[in-house]
Amino acid sequence: MTNEPRIPAPLSMTIVLLAGVAVAMWAAWLGWDQHYDVHPDGSTTGPYEAWQVMGLGLGLLVPVCWAAFRGHGMAAVLGTSGGLTLAAAYDWADDASGLFVIGVGMIMIGSAAATALAAVLTSTLHKAVAGADRLGH
Repeated sequence: MTNEPRIPAPLSMTIVLLAGVAVAMWAAWLGWDQHYDVHPDGSTTGPYEAWQVMGLGLGLLVPVCWAAFRGHGMAAVLGTSGGLTLAAAYDWADDASGLFVIGVGMIMIGSAAATALAAVLTSTLHKAVAGADRLGH
């Protein structure tokens, strides 16, 4: 690790970058699966499998923690939840029932809460480790 001062990315640039990452990851994990599975009893599930949603969430954890580690926790929340909300709105807009708006709202609220938790935990852990390093522990 060098002692060169880091030039922080502007907050707006970080928000746009993380929104783009979120949209790209939505497309990679969820965008290609649009069919529902019909079970023998007639019930349907889908279009997404649990592993796809978990892959998206775990994949987004890396850029969220990266931004929070660099002091851009708010950008992590705004960019990631904004990107996911945009991707869900685009992906689900063809729903004839109009109920997609509720799902998009749930994506917005849930992703904001999850990214805020991840950003706060990352920032807190980073400060604790940095504080311990300064004390010589």
